[in-house]
Amino acid sequence: MNAKQKHMVTGAFGLSGRYIARRLLALGHHVETLTNTKPAEDPFGGAVISHPLDFNDAEGLARSLDGVDVFYNTYWVRFDHKRFNHERAVRNTQLLFAAAQRAGVCRVVHVSITNPDENSPLPYFKGKAQLEKTLRESGIPHAILRPAVLFGDNAILLNNIAWMLRRFPIFGIFGDGQYRIEPIHVDDLAALAVEHGANANNITVDAKGPESFTYRDLVHAIGKAIGHDRPQISIPPWLGYWGGRMMGAAKDDVVITREEIRGLMAGLLATDSVPTAPTRLTDWLAENGEWLGRTYQNELRRRQ
Repeated sequence: MNAKQKHMVTGAFGLSGRYIARRLLALGHHVETLTNTKPAEDPFGGAVISHPLDFNDAEGLARSLDGVDVFYNTYWVRFDHKRFNHERAVRNTQLLFAAAQRAGVCRVVHVSITNPDENSPLPYFKGKAQLEKTLRESGIPHAILRPAVLFGDNAILLNNIAWMLRRFPIFGIFGDGQYRIEPIHVDDLAALAVEHGANANNITVDAKGPESFTYRDLVHAIGKAIGHDRPQISIPPWLGYWGGRMMGAAKDDVVITREEIRGLMAGLLATDSVPTAPTRLTDWLAENGEWLGRTYQNELRRRQ
């Protein structure tokens, strides 16, 4: 990667985008972001230039991407909601890829998901597969990274498991809890993104840390790290979903969806590929268990 290239990152004030932007700045690159977020405090002190992420202005998106060497796309939605949904997220991302193509972007690094499938009944995995196909057919040189679950910083899933373990005497596990999950540290994902942004070949990579857990073992590991290793009970998925709905109503949030439960229990958050990132979740938990889960992380508030 040549010095002082121009790089564009979607959502540089969010989680994965922030870590990617931070690594690019450390390498001396010019970094800009497509975002609608206005943080109360700029984590980059003005070093990252912002452009509106306006999907109703295709020409404006192309102008923002003009002269960009590498475009890092982290834009997506976790679930369908009255304010956003997967179908719209697919269309919006296709607009981004078209704008990148029109602007002559040299390379795209796209964050996907483990086990995408165009025939999946789950809109998250189906939508991600559709976007991988769109990117490949665009002809833009690219890297596709497929993480399952992020940890580190204020990543939602592990934090909110810890939050529940701190507050409730038992923890409900969907079914037998033997399905696997393979988390990756957010900064390891950023390192992979920057590494593959510097390469020339088209590549698809499972982005996963060195540890693989069953869901039961993951919850145990979090519980031990925070000093609240609760008894686990198996519950039917429908009961877990409605328990999440009640908690979501109390928190004005979406805690879990039926589709997320199905994807988790189907083992879609793990692969048989070799690990591609070094940070062990158990090591990170040992260092961060004191604060993990003390506050609830609200998905909908993040998207305001």
